[in-house]
Amino acid sequence: MDTPAVLNDMNSLPPAAQKQVVDFIAFLKARYTKAAPAAKATPPALAEEPFVGMWRDREDMTDSSGWVRELRTREWERRSICCADTGSATVSRYRMP
Repeated sequence: MDTPAVLNDMNSLPPAAQKQVVDFIAFLKARYTKAAPAAKATPPALAEEPFVGMWRDREDMTDSSGWVRELRTREWERRSICCADTGSATVSRYRMP
């Protein structure tokens, strides 16, 4: 549909309907107009984050991988003993990889 035909159709409408057409055009313009890109914030340096170094003074955290490995081993041993004592044939919801 060409612009003069659209304007002619709009002008043939009653004033209240013309107002609705104008409002709808404003809505569509707002919806499809690209917003200006926001300025990208510079992320703070990781070393400045409050969680960095929170376990620095813990002796058991000098080898974090070893600490996790030991924790998992103890947990799995505890669970296997617990399940063996009950004689349960159900499978624990925790599975070793």
